[in-house]
Amino acid sequence: MIRRLAILATIFAALFSAVPAVAQQLPANLDKANALVIDTTKGRIVIKLRTDLAPQHAERLKQLAREGYYNNVPFHRVMDGFMAQTGDGQNFNGSGGSKYPNLKQEFSKVHFARGIVGMARRGDSVDTANSQFFIMFADGGSLDNQYTVVGEVVQGMDVVDKLKKAPPGSSSGTVTDPDKMVKVQVASDVK
Repeated sequence: MIRRLAILATIFAALFSAVPAVAQQLPANLDKANALVIDTTKGRIVIKLRTDLAPQHAERLKQLAREGYYNNVPFHRVMDGFMAQTGDGQNFNGSGGSKYPNLKQEFSKVHFARGIVGMARRGDSVDTANSQFFIMFADGGSLDNQYTVVGEVVQGMDVVDKLKKAPPGSSSGTVTDPDKMVKVQVASDVK
């Protein structure tokens, strides 16, 4: 009987330690209708979407999250001290986008600081943001007024910091065997 109790105690302990991301409370005063909850292979990230700055881009991210487009999508480009990029649910390598048309830029005066979420785009064309986005590890003032700020991390920057990064000196920032966004949901949809 004592052995069974010990086994049950071990099982319960394992279950409770395996569920911290699911049981984790969302930040107080979070507008759940305008926030993304990203459960990754490293833990949970919560992003407050800036609908006041980029309403079209924020709506696109919510639409794709609700369609499951971002589930199991890798952080394909992660550059230590700069940013982590993800969001290619088509090709999973940074070359794809969603089935929806590209978005016109919604630049703002918000500075690209640590935790800011920006929309990735192709080359020099400012109106090519589609599904991919990036999270800043550090200050990135050179991106100001060049990319759309769509949100900011309000919980889980410690998780972002743990993402597998490209080797030092890698100019492309491509990650081998990258961490993934396992499940992405609009916060109001989280059960």
